[in-house]
Amino acid sequence: MIAFQPLFSKSVFQHANVLTAGAILAPGRRTVASVLRIMGLSRLATFQNYHRVLNRAAWSARAAAQVLLLMLVKTFAAEGPLVFGLDDTIERRRGKNIQAKGIYRDAVRSSKGHFVKASGLRWLSAMLLVRLPWAQRVWALPALTVLCPSERYHQERGLRHKRLTDYARQMILQLRRWLPNRRLVVVCDSSFSALELLAGVGQAVALVTRLRLDAALFEAAPPRKPGTVGRPRKKGHRLASLETVLEDANTAWQRLIVSQWYGRQAYQIEVATGTAVWTNRGKPVVPIRWVLVRDPLGKLKPKAFLCTDQAVQPLEMLTWFVRRWSVEVTFEEVRRHLGLETQRQWSSKAIARTTPCLLGLFSVVTLVADRLESQGMLRCQQAIWYEKAVPTFSDALAAVRRSLWQRQHFVISGAQTESMQIPKGLYERLTEALCYAA
Repeated sequence: MIAFQPLFSKSVFQHANVLTAGAILAPGRRTVASVLRIMGLSRLATFQNYHRVLNRAAWSARAAAQVLLLMLVKTFAAEGPLVFGLDDTIERRRGKNIQAKGIYRDAVRSSKGHFVKASGLRWLSAMLLVRLPWAQRVWALPALTVLCPSERYHQERGLRHKRLTDYARQMILQLRRWLPNRRLVVVCDSSFSALELLAGVGQAVALVTRLRLDAALFEAAPPRKPGTVGRPRKKGHRLASLETVLEDANTAWQRLIVSQWYGRQAYQIEVATGTAVWTNRGKPVVPIRWVLVRDPLGKLKPKAFLCTDQAVQPLEMLTWFVRRWSVEVTFEEVRRHLGLETQRQWSSKAIARTTPCLLGLFSVVTLVADRLESQGMLRCQQAIWYEKAVPTFSDALAAVRRSLWQRQHFVISGAQTESMQIPKGLYERLTEALCYAA
């Protein structure tokens, strides 16, 4: 937390420390009241000062995101390209005082044949996708999270509505400004496969996303001849659609082995690739590398992907894309273990700060767990009926909690080595936390 100290005044930083530790230790809801209870401050007369950290104090959540991102990069990705996952999630919230909420499709609870609507807040999060050696898999570590208000919210205030892709463009360019000397790769789903977004960030990062099989692809514009009158051409001749390429018997296919391909270990696929420019009537012209993927066993449907960096090789591109699935895991872990959707703030400023803080807390816990692992203090929860090979986030959170509790004045008795003295106040806090744990 020392890294965040310059962002706060002295008193606000002390309160922020308490809120951070309490949010890690508290089970169930992550309200300010539950945080104060777990920290033994339920009798504090000035409890409102802790609420003011979120709804009134002067500090920048974006500056805090920058500090967190630089710590993550320094710890887990000191070299090589930085791969970010970009995705949105719905925080189910109700109440007339929550002004930015809207009605959205709930992607978690919906399926192809079942549509579920949810009232809540839409958040867009950029997560650093890194492979943790002690976890032996890719984790998505939230760094920058932005609230995307509904269209009704902007209409009621006479403001121009910003679409999800507009926020995505601003976030990607912000990452570029924070990391000017690193190669950035952004992977996202088909919701962000928009020509305006690709054209806006294609020079700053390599963006990898899904591509429609019927997308209008063209050759690059031919060189302009001297003396030609009129506007220069932006595209060449129309190319065959990827649907035609898929059915063409003369298509050259290359066999690759991709790890973690749609939940399968080291799965073999066949790919065809090429370069083109993608555009539509009245839309920007974007140069891309397309990759068409099919399953030689016929178990999976053919899919197409694109990258705004035409020099990228297909295997590298697909390896980046499969990391994206850890983003959904992080959203679920934050809901289950860190109390996302359980906070009860209704102030607009507190709402805009609390959810990014809870998502950022996932990354903070991971940073602390990595330090504990280097000290041999990170271990898996084992049972005779369940042998866990590597730590998960629940183990990381338990290790951080154990470290925090042990710093709360535990005293080891020298006379009785198998007993431990514990202050009465701490004993009562632990007992209350267990009795009221949800």
